[in-house]
Amino acid sequence: MTILEEIALRQSIMFGGIAVGLLFAVLYALLFCYRGPSWAKTGIKIIPVLGFAVAGYANFAAMLVVAGLGLSAVGDLALSRDTPKTFLFGLIAFAGAHILYILHFTDLGGVALIPLWAAGVVVALAVSSEVWLRPFTGAMKWPVRAYVVVITTMAVMALSLQGRELAMWGAMAFVVSDVILAIQVFRMKESARWQVPASVALWGLYVLGQCMILAGAGFARPLFSI
Repeated sequence: MTILEEIALRQSIMFGGIAVGLLFAVLYALLFCYRGPSWAKTGIKIIPVLGFAVAGYANFAAMLVVAGLGLSAVGDLALSRDTPKTFLFGLIAFAGAHILYILHFTDLGGVALIPLWAAGVVVALAVSSEVWLRPFTGAMKWPVRAYVVVITTMAVMALSLQGRELAMWGAMAFVVSDVILAIQVFRMKESARWQVPASVALWGLYVLGQCMILAGAGFARPLFSI
């Protein structure tokens, strides 16, 4: 195989992995995200982020991002089973993914590049969770608090990604999806009419967020800009 052929193959795998991931994300949104646990739901749910991970790995993406996507797939698997133990396991897996993203964002940007006003908005949202979320988390109080700290740090570090705004907005989409998830799990009744639209919205924001993080910060240059 020549160098040009290898480049073409890697590019094909990259764009193919992203396309497959987005296709299965749409399938999951239409048929599974608002339904109860099943192995079919679990199988479909983990494909999008795994597709993104394969896409990144095939085209020399930063290993911190690829590993973060892999941990996110583990988190997706855990959350798809809908039990207290799997929820905690999923929380830990996603916290690990955020830590990897923090390390990568710090390497690309740095604390000095963070706009203070924007960081203040993100931190204020995190602090507000002590009012609207923490009193309703029960035995999950401390794991949820720890997760809020980690994802807030990830979002704040994403604000430093100058020239990689796609990844920054992807990180913000990830945060919003987790806010919706927290409302669903801890504040919303299972019979509430908003459960289905909330499930679709959080899934869409989550998948787009992960894809944007990969496309914007995973490679030496962003795949595209916004």
